[in-house]
Amino acid sequence: QLVESGGGSVQPGGSLRLSCAASGFTFDHYAIVWFRQAPGKDREGVSCISYSDGSTWFEDSVKGRFTISGDNAKTTVFMQMNSLKPEDTAVYYCAAVGLHVCYDHDEDELDYWGQGTQVTVSS
Repeated sequence: QLVESGGGSVQPGGSLRLSCAASGFTFDHYAIVWFRQAPGKDREGVSCISYSDGSTWFEDSVKGRFTISGDNAKTTVFMQMNSLKPEDTAVYYCAAVGLHVCYDHDEDELDYWGQGTQVTVSS
């Protein structure tokens, strides 16, 4: 089970840090992927970190603004979101799949999902 936290409402240019915590297992050898779904749009991958090979991946629109990291216990992954824009408004989900490296995953490839956390960027 995955549990996201850290969502909220911010003004454009603001920052948020999302957390994805594992319950009942660790992220060792997993790839953790953040997805987001804006109203009326398909869910899209945003970022990824892999504990299999240390790779990371970012969707083009968030490169240079978002970073992803994990704790040493391999139980929590963080996505730091800076310079937020209104178009970043969405429900953000974390998901996990074992023995994967990072790339632009299809959501069907992921084994575990969190419940989602709302991020709203508005003035």
